[in-house]
Amino acid sequence: MNRLYRATLLTLYQLSIFAGILLLPLALGARRLGIPIPIHRVIARLDEAYEAAK
Repeated sequence: MNRLYRATLLTLYQLSIFAGILLLPLALGARRLGIPIPIHRVIARLDEAYEAAK
């Protein structure tokens, strides 16, 4: 179970980084308009959860 949990967290972490890269042009445009997109929070939380699961 722990191994499955860690694998799931790692997959979610990698997908969130991939989504952040894909959404970068949108995030830059939104930032110009003053609308922040907090993808860094998602990545940080998944990283913390993965580290805690080790």
